Amino acid sequence: MRSLKQLLRFGREQALSCLFPVVIFASLALTQLIALPFLPRYDWLLIICLLMQWLMVRSGLETRDELKVITLFHLIGLALELFKVHMGSWSYPEDGYSKIFGVPFYSGFMYASVASYLCQAWRRLKIELVKWPPFLIVVPLAVSIYLNFFTHHFWMDVRWGLSVLVIFVFWKSWVIYEIDGSRYCMPIALSFVLIGFFIWIAENIATFFGAWEYPNQTDAWSLVHLGKVSSWLLLVIVSFLIVATLKQVKGKNSTKVDTSRSL
Repeated sequence: MRSLKQLLRFGREQALSCLFPVVIFASLALTQLIALPFLPRYDWLLIICLLMQWLMVRSGLETRDELKVITLFHLIGLALELFKVHMGSWSYPEDGYSKIFGVPFYSGFMYASVASYLCQAWRRLKIELVKWPPFLIVVPLAVSIYLNFFTHHFWMDVRWGLSVLVIFVFWKSWVIYEIDGSRYCMPIALSFVLIGFFIWIAENIATFFGAWEYPNQTDAWSLVHLGKVSSWLLLVIVSFLIVATLKQVKGKNSTKVDTSRSL
């Protein structure tokens, strides 16, 4: 019974951490089923995302530091969207005033929602990292993974090589999390795979409700190719590495401030 209760508590914390993504998916479904007046659908989605972001900060569900991280992810995601839509990887077929080069601004919030989940889960589950690789290894690895999303259109796709490198770099790394006072641990590589798989499921829901459209979904919706799991896996790794690095930098700065005060 205790194991079941702990699992339910873990599910509750995960659900609370997913509040921003849930609002986005609910908005996609609502605007697909109900035609809202005055503005195109993509513009309403942007308004809803902005309002939700404001409410989360205003209510204290997100801190100002987390807002900075989420904004960074919004810009990173928007840059990727602009490039991928230009290359024909996917498209946003509907009209909207808040579109630039065929990409609606709300699309950046879908990447920001991943960062929101990571920040929320990090705080709620009191995440700690064990045997985290050095900064000089983590940063180039994250940059290489992100750049491969662009360069594979002109050069070879090295995602599988990067995946092997991730396993090698994080082979001894663990994440420790806390549920109702009890602490548990999980290999970081396994957490990457689990998050990437669930985001792939979320992607199928998003494309079903018309968030974006792959070339093979133009005539009728179909399941997103399972190979996309690898793309989301690498994107999750980039997201996790950025959040983890920023958390560690902030932790070191806080320690320095506390030390200077004690002196």
